Amino acid sequence: MRLESPLGLRVFCLTFSSIDEVEILPNQSLVANQERILVLDFGSQYSQLIARRVREQNVFCEIVRHDISAEQIRQHRPMGLILSGGPSSVYAAGAPKCDPAILNLDLPVLGICYGMQLICDLLGGLVESSMAHEYGRSEIRVTCPNLLFDNYPASAQVWMSHGDQVQQLSEDFLAIADTSTCPYAAVQHRSRPIFGLQFHPEVTHTSHGQLIIDNFLKKICRCQGTWKLDDFADQVITSVRERVGNRRVICGLSGGVDSSVVAALLFKAIGHQLTCILVDNGLLRNSETDLVVKEFTKHFKTDLHVVHAEERFLNVLTGITEPQRKRQLIGHTFIECFKEEATKIEDAHFLAQGTLYPDVIESGAAADGPAATIKLHHNVGGLPEELGFELIEPLRDLFKDEVRRLGLELGLPEVLVWRHPFPGPGLAVRCLGEVTREKLNILRAADEILLEEIQRANLYRATSQVFAVLLPIQSVGVMGDARTYDRVLAIRAVNTDDFMTADWSRLPHELLATISTRIINEVKGINRVCYDISSKPPATIEWE
Repeated sequence: MRLESPLGLRVFCLTFSSIDEVEILPNQSLVANQERILVLDFGSQYSQLIARRVREQNVFCEIVRHDISAEQIRQHRPMGLILSGGPSSVYAAGAPKCDPAILNLDLPVLGICYGMQLICDLLGGLVESSMAHEYGRSEIRVTCPNLLFDNYPASAQVWMSHGDQVQQLSEDFLAIADTSTCPYAAVQHRSRPIFGLQFHPEVTHTSHGQLIIDNFLKKICRCQGTWKLDDFADQVITSVRERVGNRRVICGLSGGVDSSVVAALLFKAIGHQLTCILVDNGLLRNSETDLVVKEFTKHFKTDLHVVHAEERFLNVLTGITEPQRKRQLIGHTFIECFKEEATKIEDAHFLAQGTLYPDVIESGAAADGPAATIKLHHNVGGLPEELGFELIEPLRDLFKDEVRRLGLELGLPEVLVWRHPFPGPGLAVRCLGEVTREKLNILRAADEILLEEIQRANLYRATSQVFAVLLPIQSVGVMGDARTYDRVLAIRAVNTDDFMTADWSRLPHELLATISTRIINEVKGINRVCYDISSKPPATIEWE
């Protein structure tokens, strides 16, 4: 289907799935001339939270490799550095290290957990395995007045997660806080703006943790907190306009908030040089394609191509059960469909897609360091070279909540901005095991009931993501005095600020009972409904 636009806009919009053997592009920030803090990532599961907490103070922050050179840091022109935690021991062979020269850049430095131990080790201290390991809540006492703990209580609860600790400080450091089992819970260099914390101020379990981060930013790094999303939008628009020139752009559209915000930014930047393509892979929710077409044409009034490819995708997925292989096949098939449609568009030179910062981090592409790759993400990686497109990722520096705020700044309607995320591979990663038309139809019907009841209870905005998962097992049931042997459905509902960590939503029991009853009674093929009460970490939000 092709929808012509009176404005003559051209936007190619695509839904992406994983592809293997792709080139991971370096993180090239579009944020220029801003106060910034760099987080050196040593593999901590909390590195992204540190960046989030810094940005909450209107200071731009990005995660970089742990072994970035001092010269490269100078090129970033940061106001300060934060060394993250990590799972290694600083004294172990092969443990990640930083360039020692960064401690001589005359920049404020804050080391957290492993970061603190590394700083102390590099500057003459002694780090060893501790007899008293600390995992969880602990009580610290501030023992020496200092800027990092300015206006902080004399004692407070913090979150510890370490088996090693600093056993001896060099003469250049002094202790500024302790616990009953950790004499160096926080330290400060005597002459340089270098600080270390054995605990994690970035997690919500640490009382007044944001105050510590704010003190580091405002009182030690002298940041003014001038970063604003509207400034970011202006910079991105200018950058895209200069890069694109008079050529055409392909923008990845799926109907979700990420691709919609990308389209809005590109619309403002290059207008008539955009075209949109939506590939209907048969893995979408009920009426999803019609909703995307309606919303997109109403707000952008642009040229939109819809490629109907359900049979093609289902044929490719026949017999496939391994999650990563599903993503790879969906990605390859998607690209084939896109390539065929793209040849119909003249002068298409760029591909834009809605990659977010968590996508980059979880795919191991942000710092390219010791952090583990959690999944092959549908929005990270270059296209095969034969397509001949250059990649544009205008949201690559933003977290999900920042994208939503940006969408509102750009004038997108709340109903679009606050839509729950939907994975690039679609229902294929919520239909565990082999994907078939029958299983997809069962899942669609159940998911529709789930969302209807969540919205009826006015909990859609109160939850971050809610969806159904069809499990690859069957269970015994009784319906109408007859024995059944049908499928099991899991319900997943989470609350999160950044989608890097998440907690399961405490939905009312009465609501869960209503959802379960409706699904079992109305969806043929399901006789049991379960509720997922796992947090991220250790689980992920999606099941595959």
